[in-house]
Amino acid sequence: MTTYDSAFGYVSAHGAPLVDLLDPQPGEKIIDLGCGTGAFSAEIAERGAEVLGIDGSPEMIAQATALHPGLSFTVGDAHDFTTSESFDAVASNAALHWMTRDPDAVIARVHETLRPGGRFVGELGGAGNCAELIVAMQTAWRVFGLGEPELPWYFPSPAEYASRLEAAGFTVRLLEHADRPSRMVEGPDGAADWVRVYAPRALADVPPELVEPLLSRINDLAAPALRRESGWVADYVRLRFAAVRKPDGSTPMPEGPNL
Repeated sequence: MTTYDSAFGYVSAHGAPLVDLLDPQPGEKIIDLGCGTGAFSAEIAERGAEVLGIDGSPEMIAQATALHPGLSFTVGDAHDFTTSESFDAVASNAALHWMTRDPDAVIARVHETLRPGGRFVGELGGAGNCAELIVAMQTAWRVFGLGEPELPWYFPSPAEYASRLEAAGFTVRLLEHADRPSRMVEGPDGAADWVRVYAPRALADVPPELVEPLLSRINDLAAPALRRESGWVADYVRLRFAAVRKPDGSTPMPEGPNL
């Protein structure tokens, strides 16, 4: 099996499909972490790799299994999943920013799962992701006297995430932080429908009689920045990275005296 320690450099992180950055090879064993309904797992499998999709939601895994009956899926928590063998790569598409309990634990589990030289490739929301939407939410919550909404996401800066990867024993080969404004497809009601889909736990804490007025206010607040003649746009900022697990026995040099 070829080791792709020097890979990634020929692929542009921004714009290229994530599967191209991962570059699955026939016969490789790859985990799709936070696989959802399995669409990315299927892309990986089309390249000839053996893929295992892992997700914390039994409902998502049930859908993935029904949609892709030839692939392997299992329910597992990214913070503490275990495998009986080493894998050549772990990939994650639009899922790591939901794994908020302990990002370092997720990275540590990935490291433990990979063979030395194995690849960790992912895309998640980066610092500044959905900033206009979040400000609209926070402002609306305050207007209705509700304090701060509980936000279920983790959007790290490039420096922060690179530091976490390196501290866990990875060498970062590629990292890019880029704006990617995207058409909202969650529903016809713009920012309000986006909040319904992606922040249901925050809405669950709102008194029922305030939910609709609150969502209407969010639309009013977000519209100047995010509503276009062609429809609503989400202010996404994406962080893409590719890293490799350092060879076993590769430990940081101790710090010497200051020069």
